[in-house]
Amino acid sequence: MAAYSQFLGAAVKVHYRLGDILLSASGTFVADSGRSIFLEQHVEQRGKLNYFRWEIPYRYIHRIGPVIQIANAEASGDLSPSTSFPKAAAASAGAGGAVSQESGVAPFPRSEETA
Repeated sequence: MAAYSQFLGAAVKVHYRLGDILLSASGTFVADSGRSIFLEQHVEQRGKLNYFRWEIPYRYIHRIGPVIQIANAEASGDLSPSTSFPKAAAASAGAGGAVSQESGVAPFPRSEETA
């Protein structure tokens, strides 16, 4: 029985183990053999369409989930800029840095000038 067949045809992000390293791959879920999953990603390079395909055995999968299309949601107006990247905003707030609304870049702290 295919354990991940509910993701068939969906854009997913998979975190998987390779030895002691945790890697991630994202692409379209194209197949589930019952022992492995297959992801595919299409890329255009120099006007030529290429594709990459990953086979990831079940025993190496750490986590799998759908990819949220933030760019499409922002274009349609579903997300505001302040909610589109909550982790980045939380990280900058936790680090004590203020984020400029115009550029989205934290300013450098002022240093004492020595004369």
